Amino acid sequence: MTDREPTAVGFFPGVWRQLPVLLWLTLLWMLLWGQFTLLAFLTGVVAAVVVMSVFRLPPVELTGRVNVWYALVFVVTFLLGLVRGSLTVALQVLDVRRQPGAAVIAVPLRTDDDLLMAHTAITCSLIPGSLVMDADRDRRILYLHVIGVHSEADIEAHRRETLTWEARITRAFGSREQLQRLRRAQEGARS
Repeated sequence: MTDREPTAVGFFPGVWRQLPVLLWLTLLWMLLWGQFTLLAFLTGVVAAVVVMSVFRLPPVELTGRVNVWYALVFVVTFLLGLVRGSLTVALQVLDVRRQPGAAVIAVPLRTDDDLLMAHTAITCSLIPGSLVMDADRDRRILYLHVIGVHSEADIEAHRRETLTWEARITRAFGSREQLQRLRRAQEGARS
């Protein structure tokens, strides 16, 4: 047997790593059709397999670690952030005396993981008042368009908020190594 021949043992870890993507695509299919039936599930699995076969993406390396407490903290603070962001944007729109002000800011992230960077970008984009315009993967920088900016202090507040989201996501879903890197970066920022 040569090194290039797939084996049954080598096949299953690859399938296991792609299982979360398969399940997510199947769920997305069912949500798009608005049906949670056996037929929708089976056609979703077929559609997910076709998408994963045609659009070959590198396997997503999950850490396999979920801290339930910090995941709960993330979900609760995210929901509160949605409400606060919605109210803030609504007040800025209704205040006819003052323009809300906008800026594009660069936020260098502290973790070196594509999945954590993507989750941070999505979280920041979902909260009203900010939108990720670009992500520099090599330098780990998110570029956000934010509203409600009138001073340097407002810009720094938006940067700190983005880094706080990154920290919450890393605590909930990051590996132990990523947590150590985050702690070192936070200690370096304090000194």
